[in-house]
Amino acid sequence: MSNVAGLIKTCAGVLFVLMLMGCAQSSASPNNKLPWFLAFSAPPYMEVWIETADVVDIRERVFRRAGSGIASVATPSNNRGNARGWDSNGGSGKGRYVTGADLPRLIYVRWQSLVEPQTYEVYIVIPESAREIMRKPEKAYCRADGKWITDYRDDIGIGLAPGGIAKVWLGGPCLKSVEIARVVGTINKKGPFQGKNEGRYALPLEPESQAYIDTFGIPYGSW
Repeated sequence: MSNVAGLIKTCAGVLFVLMLMGCAQSSASPNNKLPWFLAFSAPPYMEVWIETADVVDIRERVFRRAGSGIASVATPSNNRGNARGWDSNGGSGKGRYVTGADLPRLIYVRWQSLVEPQTYEVYIVIPESAREIMRKPEKAYCRADGKWITDYRDDIGIGLAPGGIAKVWLGGPCLKSVEIARVVGTINKKGPFQGKNEGRYALPLEPESQAYIDTFGIPYGSW
């Protein structure tokens, strides 16, 4: 009996260790930490309305309208902004968490470039190298509270610009963004809202954006 009891204790101990190892691996995964964040921005004055952003994760599950609405954009008065190029730090923008999704394999975006105006769509393939970055924890110093933390680059920021340009960054609350892709989309021939709004676009331009366009035009080729 003592041998049987000892064997049971040994098996129980091994099982306990395996469970701890599994928990340790699980806690290191960004998927179990928080859903990843999907956000959109545009260069200053280059206003954008996102009709839909659909995500396909690495399990081939589809998350429709994971993003939609107005992209983050600055419109300083008196032409004090500069629409040429991108912010040197990339940036996240306006968006939401993609709850329930595993890491992304593909992101489809259909949007209205309000300054042209034109409707574009783009398929953004997320490479495995980008997912490796998202999985990797990094030590980061947060200036906001003056603390060192372990953080993940689990924010996907997509910048949308006239001409159908989509630029993609990975970032985190306390980590510098890194560029992972630049894709040129195509014109959606159905037009705004898939032709269901009689050719009308979502919003008129803000007066500041219109004034900038009237003065400087659209800086194609700078994105």
